[in-house]
Amino acid sequence: MHELEINGTMYQFNFGIGFVREIDQTVSVSRNGVKEDVGLQVAIAGLLDGKVTTLETVLMTANKGQNPRLTTAALDSWIDNTSTDVDAVFDKVLGFLRSTNATRKATVQLEKQAAELMEQAKKAE
Repeated sequence: MHELEINGTMYQFNFGIGFVREIDQTVSVSRNGVKEDVGLQVAIAGLLDGKVTTLETVLMTANKGQNPRLTTAALDSWIDNTSTDVDAVFDKVLGFLRSTNATRKATVQLEKQAAELMEQAKKAE
């Protein structure tokens, strides 16, 4: 179980298989007539890109079934607060994803691909 303090309240987040099932269903693709859920990969890519809306979706999904329950309003005000280091939050959430059995492999693979693309872009300059 992972925790973040948001607006003075400690919230718990579970990035296990239940999280993967739920987040995967948010995005589907069809390949050769076969539907595949790819929401986890899209969410990880969004976190790597610094998409705040993706950060919120990931945190809200990982907090489902936990007590206390995080609200979008609380999360919005925390992210909008200038004292919140949003970059550190992205890093921490990616760390959570790297450390959980259900999400580790996809996270590490996408981070590696992103690093390779950045390296290729630097070489092309």
